[in-house]
Amino acid sequence: MQYTKCRVLIAVLLACGAWSAAAAERYITVASTTSTENSGLFARLLPAFTEKTDIAVRVVAVGTGQAIKLARNGDTDVLFVHHRASEEKFVAEGFGVQRFDVMYNDFVIIGPGSDPAGVKGMNNATEALRTIAARQAPFASRGDDSGTHKKELALWRDAGVDVGAASGSWYRETGSGMGATLNVASGMGAYVLSDRATWLKFKNKGELAILVEDDSQLVNQYGIILVNPARHPHVKRADGQTFIDWVLSADGQSLINFYTIDGQQAFFANAK
Repeated sequence: MQYTKCRVLIAVLLACGAWSAAAAERYITVASTTSTENSGLFARLLPAFTEKTDIAVRVVAVGTGQAIKLARNGDTDVLFVHHRASEEKFVAEGFGVQRFDVMYNDFVIIGPGSDPAGVKGMNNATEALRTIAARQAPFASRGDDSGTHKKELALWRDAGVDVGAASGSWYRETGSGMGATLNVASGMGAYVLSDRATWLKFKNKGELAILVEDDSQLVNQYGIILVNPARHPHVKRADGQTFIDWVLSADGQSLINFYTIDGQQAFFANAK
């Protein structure tokens, strides 16, 4: 009799262990930008979400272009990036269910304190870039198809500058993330476009400083999208939507608004 009870107890414990393991394995994958990761925002947001829902979040932090490729291939459940035109195209082509605004901050043009191009204090980004190009001052570009890189290229086009022709001379492409590109800019005394949150978090500033800001062209909007389960049936629709709903909720939006770096608000929630 005692042996039978023992076997029953062991079976119950094993079942509980299996259930616990299954519960621990409940997770979603989010393809996002390096800025949401490098800024420290996810370190603030994700533990709160997991505590509330028991759903873990595994982040793949890459440039927006690469994040969208992962989502197109069905390698992620949720897309959280910052290039509206690419996001809307992703949904229009049937790869995403619906796009939602989440938050915004801004881009800034950073450069050496000596400011050889003389752009400090300008509040027109395209005019500043046109001046940098005219004086052939060193400029470090991510060159990685990220949201920041896409924005930079759009600004160069608006400025009427063909940076492709200047590649390898005063215009240098790192093919790297924001942090690595800021390191390059710091090392070579170059100008660079960065999102403000990553810049605030960046430690190796050296002689670099924000020189151009407060231009409406530099608004940096982030969006979130559930990858379409009709296209990729393995997408975790319910849990992915739970994450999106939470990010857009009062709780998620409040955490975004209250996240600061060195006392400065890093992102501004604007879910509708």
